[in-house]
Amino acid sequence: MKRGLDILIVDDDLAHRVMLKKLLGGWGYSITEADDGARAIEEVGRRSFDLILMDIRMVKVSGIEAMEQIKKINPTVPVIIMTAYASVETAVSALKKGAYDYLTKPLDFDELQIVIARATEHSLLKKENDSLKERLGEKFDRRNMIGQSPSMVRLLETVAQVAATEATVMITGESGSGKEIIANAIHYNSNRKDAPFIKINCAALTETLLESELFGHEKGAFTGADKRREGKFRQADGGSIFLDEVSEMSPAMQVKLLRVLQERELTRVGGSEVLKVDVRVIAASNKDLKKEMEQGRFREDLFYRLNVVALTVPPLRGRKEDIPLLAQHFLQEFAAKNSKNVTSFTPQAMQKLVEYRWPGNVRELMNAVERAVVLSRNTHLDEVELTLLMDDHSGANGKGESIMQGQSASASVNLPLGEVEKRSILEALNTCGGNKSEAARRLGITRKTLRKKLEKYEEQKQ
Repeated sequence: MKRGLDILIVDDDLAHRVMLKKLLGGWGYSITEADDGARAIEEVGRRSFDLILMDIRMVKVSGIEAMEQIKKINPTVPVIIMTAYASVETAVSALKKGAYDYLTKPLDFDELQIVIARATEHSLLKKENDSLKERLGEKFDRRNMIGQSPSMVRLLETVAQVAATEATVMITGESGSGKEIIANAIHYNSNRKDAPFIKINCAALTETLLESELFGHEKGAFTGADKRREGKFRQADGGSIFLDEVSEMSPAMQVKLLRVLQERELTRVGGSEVLKVDVRVIAASNKDLKKEMEQGRFREDLFYRLNVVALTVPPLRGRKEDIPLLAQHFLQEFAAKNSKNVTSFTPQAMQKLVEYRWPGNVRELMNAVERAVVLSRNTHLDEVELTLLMDDHSGANGKGESIMQGQSASASVNLPLGEVEKRSILEALNTCGGNKSEAARRLGITRKTLRKKLEKYEEQKQ
């Protein structure tokens, strides 16, 4: 997994640099050395790196100065700062200017390995993503299908294989898992990609309205039908139609859909003319259609017509490897959309995202990241911001519990500022296992300030 990842070590201490090169080389990374910040800037200008491990205090150009210049050349490369002159102020300054994290000398090798692994995770996923693209072929348009977990790789390879055919496809998966994105990929990688792709949510309309929407109607067919209207099937002629939540169709509508699939023809509501249609059907449901069929709620003959090729989109909790890549994608998208200078997550914030079960799947993750980006005041999203911003069913510890331990974001908004601050501090302290130095670091305050706050809370109890 680590092979092919390039790390630049920047340190004017030759002995320390040589030690790190041997250590990281033994972990499987490719290492390049620089003895000063100026040399590091030159190296980054010549080639790309997956991570930079940089000392702060150097003779010619300091680590902070070099990092600022490097970020102008390559804004996405993670920079981990090393310093023997540790202070909260130095760390906060480095983080605000774009550092991924910082470590104090002498380095804790276990901590170094964890931080590097987290920082390079995105690069690993990107490289594997590029490899997957090669396997799928240059012409395969992924249409926002982001994922590198084994289950997603299998799904993407199947989609690439199925897209080129004319087969009817049935996509199942939980709400918010990305069924529509899969449908997009099937259409836009098919021979019908230049023809219309029409979408309709079968659960959003009554039976009468759904029939009119799908098959069209004649003038005077019902009250308000003042002119003839073509339905979605006719609009999609030559292309594809996506029937979302197809399991919500009434028995009568199921019969009419079956006719279209079998005969490739339909009749407008209130009409008698038989109209031929050439449409590829892609259907989706968040229910188990086999169970629906067994319980008599879904026609068996329609099930087999729709289920020629069955695809299942895995829930987000079943592909945790994809969460960092998805989260970073959404962060970049919403930062650009809202003109926000937010570039990354802290390791602690990302850990929160990875540990949570995400009952709302990708849609919930996207919503959580968007809100965090919009309300963030920093260049990186940290654990405290997610604590304050995520709903009572978001940002959990992996067991379905809230980051805020049952307190919803809406309730937090109605709390006095002092109470919100108190909860954030106590949560950070709890997350750090009572380690005040680490909690202060994550909160962006000094240990002295944290101690005074805790003393104040103790006094309030008395």
